[in-house]
Amino acid sequence: MQPSLQELISLSGRRALVTGAAGGIGLAIARRLAEAGAELLLVDRDDAGLEKARQELAGYGAAVRTRALDLADPAAIAALWRELAGAEPEILVNNAGVYEFRDLLEADEAFYRRQMAVNLDAVYWMSRAFVAARRRSGGRLVNVGSIEAFLPFAPGLAHYDAAKLGVVALTRAIAREYAPQIRANVVVPGGIATEGVKKLRRRAIRNLELAKASIAHDFGRRLPMKRFGDPDEVARVVHFLVSDQSSYVTGAILAVDGGFLSC
Repeated sequence: MQPSLQELISLSGRRALVTGAAGGIGLAIARRLAEAGAELLLVDRDDAGLEKARQELAGYGAAVRTRALDLADPAAIAALWRELAGAEPEILVNNAGVYEFRDLLEADEAFYRRQMAVNLDAVYWMSRAFVAARRRSGGRLVNVGSIEAFLPFAPGLAHYDAAKLGVVALTRAIAREYAPQIRANVVVPGGIATEGVKKLRRRAIRNLELAKASIAHDFGRRLPMKRFGDPDEVARVVHFLVSDQSSYVTGAILAVDGGFLSC
């Protein structure tokens, strides 16, 4: 007899760790996982934002803990997983990232190292620790990529593009090498109207940064669905990938981009 839909979507009794969870897509993911019954550990640099998120998510009745952490620091990541020993999460969502524009020829080594430390290296070390902890008992890993990895569109993001394509390769390698115990997949958002994206657009208009405003306009025109996405539309896909609904899905790259990559 096949399980019921309710049984397939439930995360009751499972522990989930979400990075970059103080706002944006990360918080939206945390909401959906909490609604499905998961116990949550939220990780972010923003301590105040984490506390606000914890208070909100407590309303779902799920246990919610927070940890302020600089994911650019591998030692801090290692310390986190040592603390989790014996109670490691069955679900890991690596969502945290930094999104800063800088021309390739103007990016110095310090800038490059910081960008890669958060956007790729942290995903590597978090994923490695997760696989080490769950390779026998099983787990679900979702890493958040970007459409920029497949179709660089905005200038000044070469560092970001390189990191996000690395995330894709890393995730697929884990899926290949550690199946069936670890299911690892990539979600590829594009054109999501987070508060951060809205601020960038407002700032470009306010400061008369015509080139950036033009890029945003051209991006919107390219979208087949004729609108930007909501963070919750990404969260629903992540929930699908960490639930039993996707029990035969690993190594997949799921675009949540309003059709952007289809053009």
